[in-house]
Amino acid sequence: MSKGKVCLAYSGGLDTSVILAWLIEQGYDVVAFMANIGQEDDFAAAKKKALAIGAVKFVVVDVREEFVNKVLFPAIQVNAIYENVYLLGTALARPVIAKAQIAVAEQEGCFAVTHGCTGKGNDQVRFELSFYALKPDIKVITPWREPDFISRFAGRQDLIKYAVEKGIPVQQTAAKPWSTDENMAHISFEAGILEDPNHTPPKDMWKLTTDPLDAPDKPEDFSLEYKHGIPVKLTLADGTEITEPVELFLAANHLARRNGVGRIDIVENRFIGIKSRGCYETPGLTILRRCHVDLEGLTLDREVRAIRDSFVTPTYSRILYNGKYFTPEGEYVRTMIAPSQNTVNGVVRARCYKGSLSILGRYSTTEHLYDATESSMDELTGFEPRDATGFIAIQAIRIKKYGTAARKNGGSLDL
Repeated sequence: MSKGKVCLAYSGGLDTSVILAWLIEQGYDVVAFMANIGQEDDFAAAKKKALAIGAVKFVVVDVREEFVNKVLFPAIQVNAIYENVYLLGTALARPVIAKAQIAVAEQEGCFAVTHGCTGKGNDQVRFELSFYALKPDIKVITPWREPDFISRFAGRQDLIKYAVEKGIPVQQTAAKPWSTDENMAHISFEAGILEDPNHTPPKDMWKLTTDPLDAPDKPEDFSLEYKHGIPVKLTLADGTEITEPVELFLAANHLARRNGVGRIDIVENRFIGIKSRGCYETPGLTILRRCHVDLEGLTLDREVRAIRDSFVTPTYSRILYNGKYFTPEGEYVRTMIAPSQNTVNGVVRARCYKGSLSILGRYSTTEHLYDATESSMDELTGFEPRDATGFIAIQAIRIKKYGTAARKNGGSLDL
């Protein structure tokens, strides 16, 4: 007798294929759900595999447009980044996937949802907090926290062995046991040999980007136009213009990928409290964010930028990383993104070359915060240098008192 129907977030990879078989062993009817979020997967093959393992149904939902417009573009507007280097590629996708999974679970009459996230990772938090926000009464089955499951599968080698025994085809091998997660924004690599933070990733691990050493010897120039901080047109070196949001993001991906742009290898602090080594390829988002940051230097008010950079960007990035997108604080901080971008309109010219991204120039026809005459070292027009005397005098009032106190106490200021 069936224990009921559950909806599994299925990737077709090692973990979720084994979990699918295990759930069936436990007596559940399993609907295998996949979100088409831009990963380069063979969805027909994934369907065939899921049904062969025993899923009662396979459902794929295309969420690429929502991902780009509702999540990726706002992340660009706010320059989202975690610990100064990680562009949050995995975290950005989770709210979109969770929303689609809950919708499928409701449509298919599932009493529970389940996932393949490990008990040491961030994604279990991201998915489950989203599930509970979207459907507070949902039951969540967590194999990697179930005693029976983790005693049976102590690690990835046990998963691989089980898959072989069950005749489940998987990409991972004993020689290449790392775990991957891919979407339109990036791909991540974790576990296996990568758990040694001093082990250099093998060349054949990287999937999306050309090795910078093998990238074209000729630089590739392009330009990006932004309106209210959102990329609206990508112009390639051959004059091709792309404006449709999803196609623009994909074109930025291809541009960065062929030039080896967007690789990082980091040790990060997981929300759950442990450190983790991760290798990431984030090609198009690297370009789109970097050019956006540059344009803000030309078009964004100094004080607005200071507040945004000191509060909105780090707070929103932390909210995303910690899986708290569907929360009061997540909703609140998202409302702060768009108002800061009203003046971020213009074009950035840039160049990709062997893993690097260089800014060549920028301009705006509508925003005039920058005045070349006022800034010029060769002209006095627009700014009276003598005014700086009073400005410095005011700034120096408290500094003089600080210096006087230091000398009075018998000390002196030192480097």
